[in-house]
Amino acid sequence: MIFLTRMDRQAMYLNPDHIVSIEETPDTVITLFNGHHFIVKESAADIISRVVAFRARIIRRSGNAIGRKYLTKAKKSLFRSATLNRNLTIDNREEHERSPFHSQEF
Repeated sequence: MIFLTRMDRQAMYLNPDHIVSIEETPDTVITLFNGHHFIVKESAADIISRVVAFRARIIRRSGNAIGRKYLTKAKKSLFRSATLNRNLTIDNREEHERSPFHSQEF
């Protein structure tokens, strides 16, 4: 949610995923996908920078692996053991029966 100020100085929070358009005709008019219009004090450039910052925060929080290195070590060891065991069993097969290794097989 991003913080905006209406023309009557009322504070409001708006979900930026619902914004269809932002128009600057002396006042800034935000149109939502359900047809509602909001007139706010902030400029269009300011609103866009807030939306970008909001989405960057979401992406940063969802992809953060700091402090979770123990999970990557477990995944790497699982991958290594799966590939080593698979290579041992593949060597016993005929050449035409071999298939490429895909990580989704285990």
